Amino acid sequence: MRSEPGRAEQRGTMVNCCGLLTSQKEPVPLKSVEVELEVRDHVATVVSTLNYENKEDKPLEAVFVFPLPGDAAVCHFSAKIGQTHIVAEVKEKQEAREQYDDALSSGQQAFLLEESEQSPDIFSLSVGSLPPGESASIRREYVIELAVQADEGLRFCLPAVLNPRYQPQGSGGCEGGNVQVTSVPASLVPYSLSFSARVSSPRPVSKVESSCPLEPLQYLNTEQTQATVKLAAGHKFDRDVELLIYYKDAHQPTAVVEAGQTSSQPGTLMGDPVVMLSLYPEFPQAVMSSFASCGEFVFLLDRSGSMSGGQIKRARDTLLLLLKSVPLGCYFNIYSFGSSYEHIFPKSVEYNQKFMEKALKKVDKMEADLGRTEILEPLKHIYSQPCIPNQPRQLFVFTDGEVGNTKEVINLVKKNSGSHRCFSFGIGEGASSALINGLAKEGGGHAQFITGTDRMQPKVMQSLRFALQPAVVDISVTWDLPKGVSVNALSPPITALFQGQRSLVYAQLTGQSSEASEGCVTVKYSLAGHPSQNQLHFSLTPAEDTGLTVHRLGARTLIRSLEMEEREREGPEDGGVKKKVVDLSVQSGVSSAFTAFIAVNKDNSEAIQGPLVRRNVPTPMMLSCSMPHPGQRIYHAVRGSDPNLLQVYSISSNAHAKCWKSKKMGGPSLNVFSNMKKKLVGSTKPQKMSLQMDGALRGRPQRLESMSLSSERDESEECDDDDLMMACSMPRRGQRSCGAVMSIQSCSMLRRGPRSCGAPVMDNNFQYGRLLQISNMKKKLVASTKPQKMFLKSPVPQSMSLSSERDESEECDDDDSGLPKQPPRDPLLQLVSLQKASGCWVLDPDLAAALGKTSEEVEKPKPASVNQDVWATILALIWLHGFKMDAQEEWELLAMKAVSWLRAQKASCVKESVEAGNALLGCSVQKDALGI
Repeated sequence: MRSEPGRAEQRGTMVNCCGLLTSQKEPVPLKSVEVELEVRDHVATVVSTLNYENKEDKPLEAVFVFPLPGDAAVCHFSAKIGQTHIVAEVKEKQEAREQYDDALSSGQQAFLLEESEQSPDIFSLSVGSLPPGESASIRREYVIELAVQADEGLRFCLPAVLNPRYQPQGSGGCEGGNVQVTSVPASLVPYSLSFSARVSSPRPVSKVESSCPLEPLQYLNTEQTQATVKLAAGHKFDRDVELLIYYKDAHQPTAVVEAGQTSSQPGTLMGDPVVMLSLYPEFPQAVMSSFASCGEFVFLLDRSGSMSGGQIKRARDTLLLLLKSVPLGCYFNIYSFGSSYEHIFPKSVEYNQKFMEKALKKVDKMEADLGRTEILEPLKHIYSQPCIPNQPRQLFVFTDGEVGNTKEVINLVKKNSGSHRCFSFGIGEGASSALINGLAKEGGGHAQFITGTDRMQPKVMQSLRFALQPAVVDISVTWDLPKGVSVNALSPPITALFQGQRSLVYAQLTGQSSEASEGCVTVKYSLAGHPSQNQLHFSLTPAEDTGLTVHRLGARTLIRSLEMEEREREGPEDGGVKKKVVDLSVQSGVSSAFTAFIAVNKDNSEAIQGPLVRRNVPTPMMLSCSMPHPGQRIYHAVRGSDPNLLQVYSISSNAHAKCWKSKKMGGPSLNVFSNMKKKLVGSTKPQKMSLQMDGALRGRPQRLESMSLSSERDESEECDDDDLMMACSMPRRGQRSCGAVMSIQSCSMLRRGPRSCGAPVMDNNFQYGRLLQISNMKKKLVASTKPQKMFLKSPVPQSMSLSSERDESEECDDDDSGLPKQPPRDPLLQLVSLQKASGCWVLDPDLAAALGKTSEEVEKPKPASVNQDVWATILALIWLHGFKMDAQEEWELLAMKAVSWLRAQKASCVKESVEAGNALLGCSVQKDALGI
């Protein structure tokens, strides 16, 4: 019998709890995950097998919350216990939950797979009544289309990281309808992952790349149209598993017709043939080579704590490139958000040198110091601003996507889709694919993901090129089919087309014809005032060996459209749309927000005895090492002397650490600093403690109250390596991190609590203030050998040192003279930062330094009749073409501005200037290559 009272309470909230909830005597029952990927052209089928084993002496219920791609069609779920194989059915969600509860209450084994009601890229898997010593294998399957990247590669991403997501209070969604996420740092994930992929296509496979270590690509035939690849052993769960697949020929428009299921009724979705069209529009070159000189560009940057470190720096560098590339005559504004939001200008301003400089100064001071991730309010404010006549609004959103109210945000973007285009960028591991893709899809824009060591700039600049190109309008799709055959569209109308980017259309074909077995589809649109069209002829003969992949993808597309319609419905619900979704989901076997997979082992002859114990299987999360969002409680596990004792680091709703307590399961909490796997034992002598941070000290003044440093130590305290299983918070010494991060050489200065094993413990009255904003300290912080209060007048920066050895001659002042210097800037960004809004460069010592020359070396070879700014601009263009052609997509637009400026000057001696510039810089760039 189950000892737990109702499951509704257990489901809890998805966003407010994370942490390892088991100890050494409570092992995680999930042992391994095996993933098999099969890619056919641009469609992938993913089969995952999760192996569970109960090594405890009591029956278990294992709950595992994990990420999946937001546009995946989950179409199969089964379980194998011993020799018994159970295939799950899709049922209405509440009915499935009740059946699961009833099965567990009667001592039966049951399995439940359900989608989060707030975000379609999070699923919860419950494995119920696993008897002592029993093993179970869970098999889940989904199909998905692979997105086309800027370099024509196909991107597959297996989400392995699920970061905690913040959901604002009062946001929409069903009460209690979310799932509880249990997260631990990637290094502590207690199960293994194996991954293999098989790729096949009519065209040869040229290469497969990944941010994760792979075994060598193995070709299966001489034509190289089939290949296999495996993930190298020892995946650390510190990143999503991303594959980039390249074919030797560019993508071409295709159509695949799939026969209906013989067991299904003709006239139904599963009983009729379904066609999948892959369209790659080709626009006239004359139109594509011209870029608009108008538009309102609104940049919305995530500055929540989870964007700390390298992510916020990359975002700042990218904003620099964007601002330098915006054409004259446009308007712009920059918003940033976290717990609150800020804007540089009250409303969008005309792009010129004055406003560009002001914006860049603000951007250079931006840090990830605004708290939690609340994107809804800034979006509402942006949409409330009136559009500027003849300036089409283009919204660029940069976020790591750690929000819980995904559907609410996407609904808002769709509601305002008629007034703008939205280009979205998912930054870092674990970014919500549902949010990033949904923003772009409903906003008529384009989505990009930046993970691992990817440079953000090339992808962002591609989207800027899309935004500057004329918008495609009046898009329509018409069908020409044999008599007797009709079409029922499964996809919503196409709202955006971009050069070289695939658009997918699904349709159900009803009826039969004895005439020609060929159909034709025509896509008509208007581009820059010119009507255009693309046609695709295709065979109606069903393809072989596709199974029901196309049907499931078509069903998923229609389900998502109906779910959106249900969310947009105003007034009392009539249940009609929801019933359509449930019926379609059950018929197609594809999950939805209103259904779940349920499997019950009815062959169990004997009821499982004993109280049922719940085990939450942890999901890997990235360590941003920033403070949690106010209102969010983050639990990090630490083993102590009592194996049942769970010590946690607790942040209260007002972002202050209230107290240090001990916690048994379900009890109060003990605050600890975590993620130290080696002994932290200090001496009684005063030691130097370093807070390692980097970057300029920025942000708003913030007082850190009543921080007490003490050199007292109880010599009776001892530390054992096994006493600590730290989960998060502090990096290893010397490791780069984000936010305010402490690197401990010795913990003797910090007063310890009982059995803390050297881990520093702050006084109960230690007030955190808003530590996410601790980044703008302007005073030297000096600690003496005796305990004393220390006040941080402003937030803690990313690089400071607390030293117990103070030079009495040192004085604190409010200027920045004693601050750590910025690391050297990338040479390309250094040169770009000097460009004026008009597109020109100025001949000055800064430009000379960026070119690697002295002022005299740069000025001497200038032809006498050439203007200094013209000479400086030609030198900059030569340097870009001579040394940075590998990054051309990053600087191409700003170089076009420079060329336009040069042409407007009608300068003389251009050829002579180019030759002199080549000689100076050691290049051989031709005048024609520069475009002047």
